Amino acid sequence: MGKHRDPCIDPRHHVHDAEGFVAAVTRVSRERGLRLTPIRARVLELIAEEGRPIKAYDLLERIRADGDKGAGAAAPPTVYRALDFLLANGFIHKLESVNAFVACHHPSTDQHSVPFLICDRCHSAVELEDVAVVAALDERARALGFEPKAQTLEVHGLCARCSTL
Repeated sequence: MGKHRDPCIDPRHHVHDAEGFVAAVTRVSRERGLRLTPIRARVLELIAEEGRPIKAYDLLERIRADGDKGAGAAAPPTVYRALDFLLANGFIHKLESVNAFVACHHPSTDQHSVPFLICDRCHSAVELEDVAVVAALDERARALGFEPKAQTLEVHGLCARCSTL
């Protein structure tokens, strides 16, 4: 793999600052005319703080555990609606194979197709935005007469750290 032109596509570039991430999403939401409600912001913050995939019910438990914190009622439909909003606007990604959510490491871009590398031991997930991989999958699908609408490629294995344990 060649040198990355943009730090957003570097697999070592992750969301490390939850507060800064929420501030960036707040700014982008304002620019796009979106409403980032307190519950949406809290769900986003919890996902960013986790640093690896987190399930919806784990988010619900954390919201209930931290009390109100301005996030409103902590009911499953409320959390799922917040997740739907965050997904629809490209602020988070859903990893279908593990039924969990991760923060998008560049929330100012529109929704995009992303390959993920998911460690089966430590459960980390690396957002590996690789335009060539996305284009190859899209091209192959179209060659078969399939019109792709979205794609998420999930590759399971062991991360560099876990493979040396």
